[in-house]
Amino acid sequence: MSHRNLILVEPKDRDQFKPLNWARPVAAFRLGILTIAEKWALHFHAVTSHAAPDYLAGRFPAQVEEDNYLVPGNALPSDELCSVLSKLATGEFLVCEGQWLGAHLRRDQCLEFLETGDFRPFQQQEGGRQLFRALGRNWEIFQWNESELERDFEYITRGRQSVELPSGNQWHGKRIFIEEGARVLSSSINSTTGPIYLGRGTEIMEGSLIRGPFALCEGAQVKMGAKIYGATTIGPGCRVGGECNNVVMQANSNKAHDGFLGNSAIGEWVNIGADSNASNLKNNYEEVRVWNYSTGNFEPTGSLFCGLIMGDHAKCGINSMFNTGTVVGYGANVFGTGFPRPFIPDFAWGGATGFSTFDLPKFHRTATSVLQRRQASWEGADQEIARYIFEQTRNYRNWESQ
Repeated sequence: MSHRNLILVEPKDRDQFKPLNWARPVAAFRLGILTIAEKWALHFHAVTSHAAPDYLAGRFPAQVEEDNYLVPGNALPSDELCSVLSKLATGEFLVCEGQWLGAHLRRDQCLEFLETGDFRPFQQQEGGRQLFRALGRNWEIFQWNESELERDFEYITRGRQSVELPSGNQWHGKRIFIEEGARVLSSSINSTTGPIYLGRGTEIMEGSLIRGPFALCEGAQVKMGAKIYGATTIGPGCRVGGECNNVVMQANSNKAHDGFLGNSAIGEWVNIGADSNASNLKNNYEEVRVWNYSTGNFEPTGSLFCGLIMGDHAKCGINSMFNTGTVVGYGANVFGTGFPRPFIPDFAWGGATGFSTFDLPKFHRTATSVLQRRQASWEGADQEIARYIFEQTRNYRNWESQ
């Protein structure tokens, strides 16, 4: 079967997902085992690309072909939606209650829609709301991780044979899949509470205690004596230790030491210092409220449990403490004693006693050093994205105008 060309279109309300999508489209978020784009590639037999804002286009260019399918970048694929989408006539949109769910367009039609964002001039087919499940807020990344991890596990392991379970460990349950090159030593792995997926080249060091659902993605590592509860996903290249409960780490981030993190969504190239802790439940058991970049205010999550939402390239020093539902912006560097406020702006430098600005030259030097340790480079496109974010977030750094 030939692969379709699928373009994942960034949602208009993308501010709802900041700071996690400052440097990437929403469809690049990892949720379960796979990113949203990877899910679509498998479910829809497609080659995917992103229709992202102009400042991200150099890193995430849209590939427009003669024949194209389009879906909102925050939409999660289902068999039903993929089936309906595949049957759309050329030039037709699938819509429901004034919202578009998918499209099948020629090159000229695709370019027109990507330019205007208006689907009204096109032919429309009505679809049911039950076809459509889409992320609306950052905290849904960890709230939905259990169901998505289950779906991804069933899909990517179907008809395949796991590597033999390494001896010298306690294996509980049968829903365990291990890719080539994964290493596990003297640990307890419990899949009776949900599936366990260990990607290529992963490592679980001795003395670790892991309960599913759990995904350890390619090249990631669990440190000695870690205690991990589901539903948790540790993205490619991440390092994790201490205690974690319902955490999603995107890629190349570190929480390598003791300390608690629960009900949290962590971006890329983040480092959480030793013995740092984030509250995920308020002492009075009230609903957690989280900073929303779109409204410039704190928004109710509808949940008692929400820990830390931390943007790309953010860092915190040893013994850092975070209040329930804290949002840490892109490139922020947090340190010192006490609890900082629950919204830490992008490129903030400091902590509970006050902030200054982590200026761009210093940030670039840090990012260069961090990426070099993983044999990666901090390139011109990355630097331009960071510069754009720095300028767009000045108004949050209110100390700069004092």
